[in-house]
Amino acid sequence: MPAPPDDRPYHHGSLRTALLDAAERGLRAHGADQLSLRDLAREIGVSHAAPRRHFPDRQALLDALAEAGFARLDTALRTALKAADGFPARVRAAAMAYTRFATDNSALLELMYTSKHRPGASRIVEAAEAPFRLMNDLIVEGQEQGALQDGPPQRIGVVLFATMHGIATLGNGDLVPPELLDGLVETAVEQFLRGARP
Repeated sequence: MPAPPDDRPYHHGSLRTALLDAAERGLRAHGADQLSLRDLAREIGVSHAAPRRHFPDRQALLDALAEAGFARLDTALRTALKAADGFPARVRAAAMAYTRFATDNSALLELMYTSKHRPGASRIVEAAEAPFRLMNDLIVEGQEQGALQDGPPQRIGVVLFATMHGIATLGNGDLVPPELLDGLVETAVEQFLRGARP
């Protein structure tokens, strides 16, 4: 007779990655409130105690998901910026990359932003700094080239971020059909570049 699931030994080669992958699937399907370490252990075929080797509790797992999300967002933005030539094209590429990430990973994005405001979430705040610093650097680049008005880069950048995040939120709320999102981003970037010129 096979041993009950709780008695299965830990034998998974890359447990942390497997747990995060399973957690993200669960997050996408059921939301953060439904995630449990015990259910994830059962799903990937390890003992119920095995996840605690990497995540002492559910909050640690959620924090790791949020950190990984910001790292993936940073990678998506860097990749998009590297492939674009010229400031307007780089703004377009970053805006498109952000909106696609946000609409492809809506539950993860919500977790990322809510987690970084939780007391004691210093690692998440640090992970969030990389993509936001990248966007700030893009605004500074535009100012140095004379494409954007002078002034605090954060003030100008917040307008762009709020616009992109707003478009993604409309898409995630089924208020805008997915096939219209790219066109909306293009229009928003054109209006931003025109409105923020010196």
